[in-house]
Amino acid sequence: MTETLYVGNLPWNTSAEELTAFFGEYGEVLSSRIITDRETGRSRGFGFVEVGDGDAARLAQDLNGKDFGGRPLTVNEAKPKQF
Repeated sequence: MTETLYVGNLPWNTSAEELTAFFGEYGEVLSSRIITDRETGRSRGFGFVEVGDGDAARLAQDLNGKDFGGRPLTVNEAKPKQF
């Protein structure tokens, strides 16, 4: 099983690889993605990190507010998409 973290307040030039490397220092990262604008391809300033089951709550608590590229991250467990 996996869990997904929402990561907000990212610097505009953050790559998925940088996000994986940063979160990888604190736990096992299965994947990460930066959400981009469909029209421009520019980062929207947030992304998602997929982690091993049971790590999400700990990582959210440990990394929420942590400095990343000069900005305090917003990290919490991702909510299922509502339609």
